[in-house]
Amino acid sequence: MNLKALAPYGSFIVCSMIWGSTFLFIRIGNETVPALWAATLRLFLASMILGVLVFITRQKFPKGASLRAALVYGFFQFGMNFALLYWSERIIPSGVAAVLYATIPLSMALFARAFGLERLNPLKFISALLALVGVVVIFSGELNSNVPLLPLFMALMAATSASLATMFLKRVPPQPAIASNAVGSAIGAVVCFVGSFIMGESHEIPLAFEQWLPILYLTIMGSVVAFVSFAWLLNHWSATSVSFETVIVPVIAVILGAIVRSEQLAPTSFLGAALVLVAVVIALLSDRPKTTSFEKR
Repeated sequence: MNLKALAPYGSFIVCSMIWGSTFLFIRIGNETVPALWAATLRLFLASMILGVLVFITRQKFPKGASLRAALVYGFFQFGMNFALLYWSERIIPSGVAAVLYATIPLSMALFARAFGLERLNPLKFISALLALVGVVVIFSGELNSNVPLLPLFMALMAATSASLATMFLKRVPPQPAIASNAVGSAIGAVVCFVGSFIMGESHEIPLAFEQWLPILYLTIMGSVVAFVSFAWLLNHWSATSVSFETVIVPVIAVILGAIVRSEQLAPTSFLGAALVLVAVVIALLSDRPKTTSFEKR
């Protein structure tokens, strides 16, 4: 297998590793900056950086149907998804939020079938269920029964919004990853800014280093590196295969929680991690990159 063929796998690993850390950084950032205001700052900075990269790389901003898809993608992926996730992580632990995002392969498979983008591959669906079981095993001993229902529901809706966003971007022909994410981040910043006003948050510019550190990390690594890699990967793999990043992410989140915050892993967590990894391998082998719908066109 040549380097070009290995590139999607590398992108898959990069996105998984970065997003495995973002839940923790969102939780840390919420301790010093109002949640939706932090999301707004992150997305505003990301849109500026991505906009500059568009001109440096001489990419073209999407037009017509591609622009409409990028706008809707930004509304759901960066606007609704981030607003709901940041708000929910004011209350629920970052690991719990990561668990709820492991439902994305299931909702992604159903959305892809509903949008007519992919057939509902039985093996892939079974893999998603196996992965979800693995995630549940990891966190079964960690979940606090006193966690409020509303933020849990909001985090689940955030994950569902992310699934829906991917469908809109996948419906149009492949477009430059940097440009589409620049547009999406700008729209997302507006949505989060409006949500911040509705929530009555303060809008002071952070001054302390500990306030800016999570925002800058989430901007550069989470919004620029990871989401550009994600958009590029969508042009090479099917949506449901890409979505299996979300079942690796909770495993990474558990490990980081143990390292950064000295969280103790339950013995069953190792079994759950093994189930997740096996499920991802099965899913990727069941849908090789050469079989994507775009490459058939």
